[in-house]
Amino acid sequence: MTWWYWIFLGLALAGAEIVSPGGFYLLFFGIAAMIVGALVGMDVVQTDWLQWLLFSILAVLSLLLLRRPLIRLTQGHPPQVMDSMVGESAILLEELQPGRTGKAELRGSTWSTRNVGAVPLLSGQRATVVKVDGLMLWVKSE
Repeated sequence: MTWWYWIFLGLALAGAEIVSPGGFYLLFFGIAAMIVGALVGMDVVQTDWLQWLLFSILAVLSLLLLRRPLIRLTQGHPPQVMDSMVGESAILLEELQPGRTGKAELRGSTWSTRNVGAVPLLSGQRATVVKVDGLMLWVKSE
């Protein structure tokens, strides 16, 4: 095959890897095709059977040696746990009966709050956050 067929094949395979949700398979075949194309263009490899053999060996070796490190590199770090406010004290801005919702202040912001305790909570009283559900703080008496 002529050198530019190999380069075109390599670019097509690399492009297919970009648009596919696969796990880095086609990329290594594309790189192998481009390497073979470069070698054919420099007249290092001339016979067709040697080109195909070299392509196969390069693709499989690079796939076996480089795929796992590339996946590890691109997956990054596990998601970080968000800061939890469980256990902190919120100051109630209004009276809260058991099971009802209202407003409380925590860390300088006003939050929607639900009283999950068995006793009513008074305005200005401190309450302990037992759960955070979205933007709702579940509190009970300290």
